[in-house]
Amino acid sequence: MTDTGQSVAPPSTDGVPVTRVLSIASHVVSGYVGNSVSTFVMQLLGLEVCALNTVQFSNHTGYGAWTGTRIPPSEIDALYEGLKKNELADFDMLATGYVPGDEGVEAVGKIARDLKSRRESGGEEGQTKFFWVLDPVMGDSGKLYVSEKVVPVYKQLLPLADLITPNQYEVEWLTDIKLVSLDDVASALTKLHADFRTPHIIISSIQSVLNNGEFVCVGSSMSTDGKPRAFSITAPMLKGPFVGTGDMFASLMVSRFRHAAADASLLDKPSWMSPDNIKATDLPLARAAEMALASMDRVLKKTGEARDRRVKALDENDYGAESPLKRARYMRAAELRLVQCVEEVRNPIVKYTAKEFKEGMLGL
Repeated sequence: MTDTGQSVAPPSTDGVPVTRVLSIASHVVSGYVGNSVSTFVMQLLGLEVCALNTVQFSNHTGYGAWTGTRIPPSEIDALYEGLKKNELADFDMLATGYVPGDEGVEAVGKIARDLKSRRESGGEEGQTKFFWVLDPVMGDSGKLYVSEKVVPVYKQLLPLADLITPNQYEVEWLTDIKLVSLDDVASALTKLHADFRTPHIIISSIQSVLNNGEFVCVGSSMSTDGKPRAFSITAPMLKGPFVGTGDMFASLMVSRFRHAAADASLLDKPSWMSPDNIKATDLPLARAAEMALASMDRVLKKTGEARDRRVKALDENDYGAESPLKRARYMRAAELRLVQCVEEVRNPIVKYTAKEFKEGMLGL
């Protein structure tokens, strides 16, 4: 699918209930990855965010040098217990990203179970159902960022999650299916729904099966019989490098799916599931993904333009060509321009829309 030039104005987010989100992810003092992205994006879109950091680094690791610490699982537990003691664990949603180590992921799973149990045991008829958006951050571009011990832990947690937002490489680890064709993508969606009963899935970016200067985002909401209702959204591939895009996409999906589910009066339904008669391209998940990708497109274009200007200046002046900080200067030039893109986050214009996705076809 290509951009037809027909823009679709975003729906209003007025009237969405007050939403408290516990966001468990990494944190950097300078730059935009993990909670540094998620908190900003979700707050811009009207959600109340409490950030629990799994690492505290000076900057992201792409710089080649950084300082800081990984938060031990015992401290993750302790921070959550502190919230509970002060009646501050009344969260409507949980959003989780990078967690270092299998024991840390297990600690996050324990929190997820407790939050779901607390809402279910104290819930009233018509009350908003608790919702967990799990971004199983493990790696990208053929490389794991974490120990392989993390993979089976994430597989154990998939049945607890309501929406997962893995990239292509992470889907391959979770399903043991190599995504080299579109039929493989369909098989992976089927497996995630059937084996793990994961209600909603968004594969944030698939590249290798297209090889035509575009990437495809594929999503699915499970029907009551466990079958995929799948859609795809195809958009131009933007020239990188970009860091923090997965975190930005996941946080946009948290916010936009909350809004779309509210518009469809689904917040009191388990996992915010749509009736079976809703076709794939009309699903709230599809509407949310269109909005998220619209924001991503504009933010990354602005980031790329600013990065290219800065890199050109560095190259023309041969600034620090022999300096050990050369890499850091180029990485800083590529940081996401989030503060400069408030309007693009809040009010994107949808240009790339969902098409039905089935095994053997891509609705292009």
